Amino acid sequence: MLDTAASEVSLRPSSSDSRVPRPLGERVTIVLLTYNCAHRLDRILDETLASGVPVIAVDNGSHDGTADVLAARKGISLLRLPRNIGAAARNVGAEAATTPYIAFCDDDGWYERDGLALACDLLDQHPSCGLINARIFVGPQEDLDPISAEMAASPLADEEGLPGRPILGFMAGAVVVRAAAFRDAGGYDARFFIGGEEETLALPLARRGWQMRYVPEVVVHHYPSLSNAGNLRAYGMSNTVMNAWLHRPARSALRWTAFVLADTPKTPNYLHGVLRIIRNLHWVFRERRPVARELDEQLVHLDRRRFAARRPFLTFRDWRPSDNPNDSGYR
Repeated sequence: MLDTAASEVSLRPSSSDSRVPRPLGERVTIVLLTYNCAHRLDRILDETLASGVPVIAVDNGSHDGTADVLAARKGISLLRLPRNIGAAARNVGAEAATTPYIAFCDDDGWYERDGLALACDLLDQHPSCGLINARIFVGPQEDLDPISAEMAASPLADEEGLPGRPILGFMAGAVVVRAAAFRDAGGYDARFFIGGEEETLALPLARRGWQMRYVPEVVVHHYPSLSNAGNLRAYGMSNTVMNAWLHRPARSALRWTAFVLADTPKTPNYLHGVLRIIRNLHWVFRERRPVARELDEQLVHLDRRRFAARRPFLTFRDWRPSDNPNDSGYR
């Protein structure tokens, strides 16, 4: 577990500040994305409603009674989608929210209230900050998510002087976002569906100048469901390659593509991912607009850590947690 006691003092607003922040419920809305999770939703709702802020649940066309569980709960505004549109369902919740900040959460986790308040305070104080990623504790054993360790060790230089560690990626179910920044970047592109969808929003945010920070005092508890992880791997693999060619200079995009194709386990979903890349290249190249050199140099800096941890080309090994903060373990 990270020691954050020292940083908490500096992140909290000064007691001499005469401005009184608005009530938390007027500043942030939780947008909860759900899909076929009726059997495990009760605790998530209990914990989420305990935060005392508005909750908008967007059900992604569930067929197991999830929407009925949500509808039975007071304090939840339910938006039922007729079909599963993936990460773009978060756009629907964001449009319905009326608060300046949105805490996105998935159906297998929840935020601690104090962390939500701190995130809102920081966004109030720093108008250039568009997104704050929480620290993630996994399961009842409260293990630190490897992604959180990786973010805490971010090698990116902090040129803005904002609290937290600078990042160029995030975890979609553990971020408090400035609503104006989310809308400015266009939200999630439905063509990517879901799986590694964070990249597809992170670069539009970064290229518009929005700062993103990892702040460990903001906490999410995550009880992951791995029932659909295998099916999503093909989307994650294809989405990251498509996103690279959409936003990055050719040399960087080619290098990243070679790395992803070599590093991804050669499971039955591998071919599905490759075919999906091929099917979507027509619009990717039509809309391609590389980022500025300075931003790509930061991405290359992050790439090097991933390249150093590449697995053998013919590996069939699946995801494994890693104790190395430079290796997220996710592929």
